[in-house]
Order: sequence, then structure tokens, then C-alpha cells
Amino acid sequence: MDWLNYHHLLYFWVVAHEGSVSRASEVMHVTPATVSIQIRELEKALGVRLFRKAGRGLVLTEMGEAVYRYASEIFAMGRELIDMVRGRPLGQPLLFRVGIKDVMPKVVAYKLIEPTLNMPEQVRLVCREGDFSGLVADLAVHRLDVVLSDTPLDPNLKVRAFSHLLGESEVVILGERKLAQRLKENFPDSLDRAPWLLPTDNNVLRRSLDLWFADHNFHPVIRGEFEDSAMLKIAGKAGVGVFAVAAAIRSEVETMYGVELIGKIPSIKERFYAISAERKLKHPGVVAISEAARKRLQ
Repeated sequence: MDWLNYHHLLYFWVVAHEGSVSRASEVMHVTPATVSIQIRELEKALGVRLFRKAGRGLVLTEMGEAVYRYASEIFAMGRELIDMVRGRPLGQPLLFRVGIKDVMPKVVAYKLIEPTLNMPEQVRLVCREGDFSGLVADLAVHRLDVVLSDTPLDPNLKVRAFSHLLGESEVVILGERKLAQRLKENFPDSLDRAPWLLPTDNNVLRRSLDLWFADHNFHPVIRGEFEDSAMLKIAGKAGVGVFAVAAAIRSEVETMYGVELIGKIPSIKERFYAISAERKLKHPGVVAISEAARKRLQ
């Protein structure tokens, strides 16, 4: 029987995922020469070329693409096997590593995660915030158990992962009390030329609001654009402008920032997703998030 060296296969998979030997060597904490040797050994064992040069980088050959797909399945199943057999170290809290997309509202993220802290078994929660593609890469190599996002997985990303819709929420407009009282009258027309605080243009909600402004021929006076949703809300609390949030977290935002409801925009929906390496959710923490989200994201 021909035996496959899974150590060599792992090096190949990381190079294919990262797009270069140098980047793979950084991820795996070895020298580029070590990575190259492992790739050559795998190609020799299989009797095929897996990569070809393209400029300064590497791209997969047709056979390399096929091997990459098999490798992704193999390592995903291996992770599932380990999870099933081991569960977690005896007597230790359940480790739950969550990635949070950097532009996702943190109040929403906490509301999604909170049920895991009330599970019957003790959980040690580790939250990491970052760029979506980086978080998905960490998910693929099992540094994270789930990624929470306001967008589904991009099908162009070369990674075996699955998007699970947790729920959706209408959007409400909030503002400091005096500003809110003035703009409640004649809503939503009152929002034309009103002072606005908006997410930056890499945010899904921002794109939805821009379309809504265009549909209504509104001309917002943009007082600020924020990547950090907490800073946006602080500016809203100070009365700098009005802002939009998911209706599901309205009460929390009103309490935390002392703002009031101006009106609701039913035509805009915010959707939230759990990105996992498994087609079927299995980690107890991810299952708890999914089940609670059905009630909380309405």
C-alpha cells in the first residue's frame, strides 16, 4: 500500500492557502527552505507537480487544485475527529475561541456571545478582533472555533468554511435627546440634511444607508465616519449627529449612551453570521450562539 505523508501534505496545504512559501514559513514558524523541501517530497511521492511559478509567487496546477481540495477535507475531518474523541482536557474549562470581524458592532457581538457564558459547563472565552480574511485564515488552521461577521463568507476565498445565518434585524435611528425630539417629527423626511454619524464605507450598513439616502433623495450632512462603532456611539451621545443601529440592540445602546429613538427603517436589514469550519455546527459554544440568536436577533 502507498502511504501518504500527512506532514508533507500539511506544508503543501498551508502554502496553497497562504499563496507563498515565505508566508507559509511565517505561519508555521519554520524556514522557507524547510517548507520547500517538504513540498518537493510530496510532489516526488505523488509523482505530480503541485505548483507552478507566476511572477514572484506560486499558483496551483490543475492537479494541485484537486489535491488542495482533498487536503482541506482531510484536515477538517481530522479536527472533527479530535474534537469528538478528546472533547477537552479532563477537569478544564471548555476553551472557546471567537473571532470578531473588526467592523462588526461590539454590542451585537457581545449579545451573540453572552449565552456561552451562561452554559452549564464552565467556558473560557477568548475573543480576537481583526480583518475578516485574517480571521477566516485562523479558522482554517484551527486557531479559532468560529468567526462572527456581518457578511457571509466570500466564495472566492480558498478555504473550507461555511456561513450560518444567525438572524437579521431591522435598523433604527437614534440620537441625543434634544436632537431626537426635533427629528422625530416628520420622520423620515426630517433626516434630509440632518447631521449624521456613519460607519466607514467598508461596512455593510454604510452601503445600505447610502442606497437608502439615494432612494429618498436625502442629502445627509456627514459629521463623522467611524470604523469603531463604539466611538461613533460616543459621538452620538455628545449630540454630534444621529446614527443607525440594529433594532435588536436598541435598548442596550439607549441605556449605555443615553440616546433616544428617532424612527425605524424596516427596509434596511442587518444580518449576522457564524462562520465555521464545519457544515453542521458542533462546538457547544457555537451551538449556544446559534440557538440564542434565533430569539435575540428579531
